[in-house]
Amino acid sequence: MQPLYCIYCKNGQACESTMAKIEIHSDHFDFPFGASDVLCQGKHTQNATHVAISPDISDINNLDFLPVKNRVNNESFKYNFTICISSLFGKYNNILQFAQTMEMYKLLGVQRVVIYNTSCGSDLDKLLQHYEKEGILEIVPWPIDQFLNPSAGWNGKLHKGDLQYYGQLVTLNECIYRQMYQSKYVLLNDIDEIIMPYKYANLALLMDALQQEHKDVTVYLIENHIFPKTQFEESGKFCLPEWKNISGINIMEHIYREPDRKNIYNPTKMIINPRNMMQTSVHSSLQHIGKVYRVPPDVCRIIHVRTPLQGSLTKEQLFVDKKVWDFAQKLIPNVNRALKLSGLLKSQE
Repeated sequence: MQPLYCIYCKNGQACESTMAKIEIHSDHFDFPFGASDVLCQGKHTQNATHVAISPDISDINNLDFLPVKNRVNNESFKYNFTICISSLFGKYNNILQFAQTMEMYKLLGVQRVVIYNTSCGSDLDKLLQHYEKEGILEIVPWPIDQFLNPSAGWNGKLHKGDLQYYGQLVTLNECIYRQMYQSKYVLLNDIDEIIMPYKYANLALLMDALQQEHKDVTVYLIENHIFPKTQFEESGKFCLPEWKNISGINIMEHIYREPDRKNIYNPTKMIINPRNMMQTSVHSSLQHIGKVYRVPPDVCRIIHVRTPLQGSLTKEQLFVDKKVWDFAQKLIPNVNRALKLSGLLKSQE
């Protein structure tokens, strides 16, 4: 590791420098590169308005200075719930599931979704532009593949590369700081996962109840539950003709849930208070203030429609879980509207 310096300035006045302290996050899934915090500590750093990081302080004129944000501790927030989606890559083009997930989250009370985009398909790009224009979506360009060779998976033994899963740990941590005083709560999960309250009608009622019961908790762990995309609901009632030419998975058709395995750890994703989180991994916090609570799955669980993990199970060995159908009346017209406004669904279809 090379030494780094913080060069910090206050409103264009003479800049000062200090040796940076580097904290590499403990979780990097055995890849050679990992997320790290570069900490600028020293005389007058708390008054800085702009900061640059450099291995060299001989020529500060060509450095990229970043504005210092999060200077004001807000007690009221622009958003109640923000979702951080770590990365789109590999020309991702799962249109239907993306639209259904976005519209489901709107019905559950999410006001903001932040996505880090390395690459996506042209049709999905149209959908992203629609949601950005609508105001719910913030797209952060993330051209990590121009600087490192990111792996296309999380497991270093199976997926080679410099950096785990397109820098997922970097984007999740960046998103927490980006939303720290914008959003009351932040959800850290993937685009094919829906954090679904089961005992409450929406996320606001869920969190009000959890906060009343667990006042010291700042990290809520939500269990992941797999709904295999290979098992289809038999009546075909949601195999809608207008969606037949839209690429991607139709989550309404997948109502069969894999059972928990007693001897296998069930991974979690998180709902957090971003002001109390300093460092996060994918499935748990690395450094935070406050307590952690694992939310029982009958209160809230993740609906994760994907390739099965227990592929040998028959339909009869899976649980029937029709929770997404509760939203069908509003969800279907809202998805169709989004697809039409994106130019992906023609009005005559």
